[in-house]
Order: sequence, then C-alpha cells, then structure tokens
Amino acid sequence: MGSSNTPQQTARRVRVETPIGSYDVVIGAGVLTGLGGLAREVSRARRVLLVHDAGVPSQLVTAASDSLAKVDIQAHTLSVTASEACKSFASVETIVRAAIECRLERDEPIIALGGGIVGDVAGFAAASYRRGVPVIQCPTTLLSMVDASVGGKTGVNVVTDRGLLKKNMAGAFHQPIAVVCDVGSLRSLPDRELRSGVAECIKHGLIGSDFGDAALGGFIIASTGAILRRDEAALVELVSRNVTIKAACIGDDVFETAASSSPHGGRMALNCGHTVAHAIETLANLTHDLTELSGLTHGEAVGLGLLAECQLAVAMGLNESAATARLAATLRAAGLPTRIRGLPAAAVIADAMLDDKKVAAGKLRMALPCAGEHCRLVIDPPRAALLGAIETIRA
Repeated sequence: MGSSNTPQQTARRVRVETPIGSYDVVIGAGVLTGLGGLAREVSRARRVLLVHDAGVPSQLVTAASDSLAKVDIQAHTLSVTASEACKSFASVETIVRAAIECRLERDEPIIALGGGIVGDVAGFAAASYRRGVPVIQCPTTLLSMVDASVGGKTGVNVVTDRGLLKKNMAGAFHQPIAVVCDVGSLRSLPDRELRSGVAECIKHGLIGSDFGDAALGGFIIASTGAILRRDEAALVELVSRNVTIKAACIGDDVFETAASSSPHGGRMALNCGHTVAHAIETLANLTHDLTELSGLTHGEAVGLGLLAECQLAVAMGLNESAATARLAATLRAAGLPTRIRGLPAAAVIADAMLDDKKVAAGKLRMALPCAGEHCRLVIDPPRAALLGAIETIRA
C-alpha cells in the first residue's frame, strides 16, 4: 500500500509563521521515528507526557516512545478515549493530573498522538498546566493533519443544562512548537475516517485562491483515487498543500479577529461549511446511503455544510449556479454523502446555528464558498435563502 520511499525522501517541512511564535510542520512517510530528534531540536526536555488516543495502533505509540528514548527523553504515556463525549473538562483534568504525577516542568512538552479530539484536549491541558507548557502535535488522521493540529486552537465541548452538547465552547489558543504528520499512520485509518479528512481538504480547495493555491481543488479531483488508495506521494502532496493554505490563513489572524478588515473573514474563512456542519453534526438518528451507521463524522458534516453554504452563496448571487452540482460530484467521488435523512425542520437547524462561535450581536456570520475559489464573510444572510439552502441536503 502506497510507495516504499524512505522518510528522508518523502519528508517536507512547511513553516508556520505567526506573530506569537513560529514552528515547522514535518510531513512524510515514517517521520514519527524522527520525533525525538525534533523534540530535542525545539525543546530542552528531559521528559514528556505522551498523550495518545486509546485507538491508535500500539506500534505508533512504541515508535514515538522509542524515538524519544534514543535522544534521552523519558516519555510518560497516557491513553485517552477519543470521543466527543470525552472531549471534556474531565479529560483535561486527567491529563493535568498525569503531568503533575510525572513532574513535568514548564519547558517540557505534552505530546498529542492521535486525531483532532486528542490534539484539542491535550493542547488545552498544555495551555492550562502551570499556565502553559509546550505542546507537540502528532496527528494520526487526515482530518487532524490538515486542520486541527495546525493553528493553535484547542478546546473541549460543554454539555448545557438542557443536555445539549455544544462543540468547542471552552478552550484556548496555544500554538504547538512542532507538528509531525506521518502519512504512514493513515494506513490503519478506517476508510470512513479517511474520507472525512478529504472533506476538509475539499473545503480548502474551495477557498484556495484567497491563500495562494487556486489549483488545490483541481489536484484533489485528479488525485482522489490515489488519495483513497493511500498512495504516500499523493498524501504527502495533499497534506503539504493543505497545511500551506492553513498557514497562510492563520499567519496574520492568529486569534480570529480580522473578520472586519478582510472580505474573506481572515481566519474565519477556515470555517467555510462549518456553521451548518456544527448544527447538524451531533444530531441523533441521522442516516445516509453511504453507511449503515447512524450519525455523522465531522468530515461528513462539513461536506454537507459546504453543500448547503454553497447553495446559499448561489442564492445570494455570490457563486455560479453550477457550483453546487460540481461540489456534489466532488464529494461523491470521495465517497462522502450529499444528502441526509432524519434532519429536523430547517428552521430548527437555522436556530441552532445561532450558537455558533462566529455569531456577533445576535447575527450569523458565515464564511461562504464563492466563485473563483474565493471565500466571502456574510453577515445575517436572508433567512428564506438560508432555509432553502438547508433543505437541499435533506434526503
């Protein structure tokens, strides 16, 4: 499966430059075996706390630990369950307690090995423990490689008094000191999770013109087969180009505050598709014809959100009429759903969107995919057009 290139042949580095700190994202096949050398390069650690997803193959945990041991860094390991329900304050406390037990000092990093949930929770713990220790992100899913591991957003979900799970309602901006994206770890990723990661890449393609890569969408369409076969060269190219777009987006807007000064919304452009996605992602009893399982993965919800928000852009005259059909074809080629059964009324979904973190003065702010692979931040879109767009993803 994939190529047989060595880590040295396939590895790339993408530099993330921000006003509050810069770091490298190392991308390649087998680069997890270089974690120790990288940790020694960016820190003075004698020990680290390696927080890993309980579902990560044991050989990945061993590869990380052995690499650290080779440079005389002692790795204390902690296994955590990666689920939206466990993305909580309780999990952060568990990690902080483990850091206390192993006497992790202020310049010694917490290392997150796993998908976006582990990265978010471990990153939040690192931001909190001793008022901030370094974090190294080692994402093991495509979704976390191209999104959650880069940019410094960390956080947990909060369950309201009404029993509703609200995603990422507490957290901190805490940039990593390094990111290691070993595309070899994607060999063990379930097909559904790999496709979910492709959805986030498709999103970047839809806004690529604003961040220096208008051709990313075309590359994804041309390379979908190779990506789904887990061809390592295609995956390295895919992750590198997506990380480069994200680095360009966050570089001047670390704290997501540039919306008023940029037509594409600055860092908010990365939320394209997510306003609808977050409103439907945690709903129960949703099904689609691509899986017998109920519910949505994050990437599936993002794909559906992109479709609805693209249709809203069309209705508002911000995109061409054929855009939604092209996007639907791209999603289907990647094995992602374009319609969903079990949705509540469109008005219920629209009201739930008012809990989105981008809402200001009670008004929705949505980053919509527009013509020419651009993004436009729209404030308070017409409700009739929004309801109609939501209806287009109903099966």
